[in-house]
Amino acid sequence: MKAWEIPGFLIYGQLSIRFFLLSLHSHFNNMELYLDSANLKEIEEGFKLGFLNGLTTTPTFMQKEGITDIDGTIVKLSKMVPVLQIEALGNTAEEVLKEAERQIALGLDVKKTVFKIPVSLEGVRACKMLRDKGYLVNVHLVYTLQQAYMAMQAGATYVCPLVGRLQDQGHDALTLVQQCIDAVDLYGYDTKIMFSSVRHAEHVRNAINLGVHTITVPLKVLKQLTENNFTTLGTDQFITDTRLMMVCVKEAMGGKNPLVPEETNLTDALVKMTEFNFGAITVVKKDGSIKGVFTDGSLRKLLMEKGRDILNKKLSDLDYREPITISGSALLNDASGLFKKTQVDTIVVTDENGKPIGMLDIQDLKS
Repeated sequence: MKAWEIPGFLIYGQLSIRFFLLSLHSHFNNMELYLDSANLKEIEEGFKLGFLNGLTTTPTFMQKEGITDIDGTIVKLSKMVPVLQIEALGNTAEEVLKEAERQIALGLDVKKTVFKIPVSLEGVRACKMLRDKGYLVNVHLVYTLQQAYMAMQAGATYVCPLVGRLQDQGHDALTLVQQCIDAVDLYGYDTKIMFSSVRHAEHVRNAINLGVHTITVPLKVLKQLTENNFTTLGTDQFITDTRLMMVCVKEAMGGKNPLVPEETNLTDALVKMTEFNFGAITVVKKDGSIKGVFTDGSLRKLLMEKGRDILNKKLSDLDYREPITISGSALLNDASGLFKKTQVDTIVVTDENGKPIGMLDIQDLKS
């Protein structure tokens, strides 16, 4: 038995040929990316990306968008996108050709307009007639390899299997797409296989792995292609870390400076805390220097230990720990280290003279 007669060798050889053909194709072409829509806002948003190759649209899309002036819309779209793919319908090849020429007469650019024709015997005959005149053609609504072959033989610029619809009906759509690509590569047809009826981001991954020449994607799916939770988390972390190293404390803290004189009683202090909408207040002496920090946690602890009578006390009657402060000119990175070291939620921010100018909450590090 010779090496090439061994089943495993045959499989390996077929795969090698497949990857060789694919590598040749990949070397000379990029995969075109089209938007699939008739919604003007979506189209404007999508083409702001600057790298979409074109737009595919259908009468069904237009009807759903409430468009009644189809010709006017086609002309408008042709000025918005690099390449426009539109339907050319008719019962005979001659009618399809007539309709395509009518639309060209609206002012469309022959080199930037692709006429979509549903596959049929008259459809592929129309394809040949249009291609002979130099028009670009997409033979679509393709469900079988035989249909694709007839379109390729007729010189179709694009052949368009409908993956989502095929899968809805229980068919192996990806195998069909692969067979179409292989036929183009093997027989040298000057045809691009367009992956259409895209339902989700996984379809785009399928298209890339298969090596399709073109894909047309709804805006909703297009937006999902750069999304990944790990990427989002990493980006957020980069932004947070950059902010810590570049933003000063005084720039990050809120505009509030919850100062309360030490002669204030606890009841009024609680009211002030509520007015400031802050979980802590800075208690200051008559000269404006800091006596300490009083928090809602401090209040709860005093109530548990000494009861409601404590509310009649003044702030000056209480004992305070050495206040944790930071200069307003310090970086948030320094504040972050101080939060971790002291395990507090708020830090008093001071000016160059040590006078309080506000409070920094631990959440301010993330805003």
